[in-house]
Amino acid sequence: MDVVRITKILTAADVESAYGAGIFPMADSDRGIITWHRPKRRAILPLETFHASRSLRALLRRRPFEVTIDRAFADVVNACADRPSTWISGDIKTVYGELHTQGKAHSVEVWVDGELAGGLYGVHIGGAFFAESMFHRRTNMSKVALAELVSRLRAQGFALLEVQYLTEHLGQFGVIEIPDQKYQARLKEALERSCSFG
Repeated sequence: MDVVRITKILTAADVESAYGAGIFPMADSDRGIITWHRPKRRAILPLETFHASRSLRALLRRRPFEVTIDRAFADVVNACADRPSTWISGDIKTVYGELHTQGKAHSVEVWVDGELAGGLYGVHIGGAFFAESMFHRRTNMSKVALAELVSRLRAQGFALLEVQYLTEHLGQFGVIEIPDQKYQARLKEALERSCSFG
């Protein structure tokens, strides 16, 4: 069991502090609670070994889209939550919106023909980026958002891209699992860096 505590209240300060300790929140709206998670095995995407398929590389070269940063944070969060089952509650939206206003949460948006076609959001502390969720409304646009995020983090000298849990979808990009002890060491190193997301 990776749930380390349960609360009913969520604040921006709590979220920032938790990430620094290797913990992240999820909402259970049915029960009206926030569960705080510290997995025994943590999923990360090593920036140096990000894998883009041949078709994704071709798409990135053609660029039939526009990429922006922090232009539509709330819209991205809402789109990520727009699914039958979600841990992104109203409280999550509010608190991460506050972190965005503070310059600690960011979104990557992908636009096609002027419409929001895909994107992702997450939290940035030091040299670590904690990816929360991504979505697409057009094929492959969430993949484009992830590739653009990796490119930005590499350019800005980030040391860690954390993605919480390994899924088959994330595995195609080179996501791996590492034990919590190793994750904590990587996290400590990343937090000692001072990196700009912008």
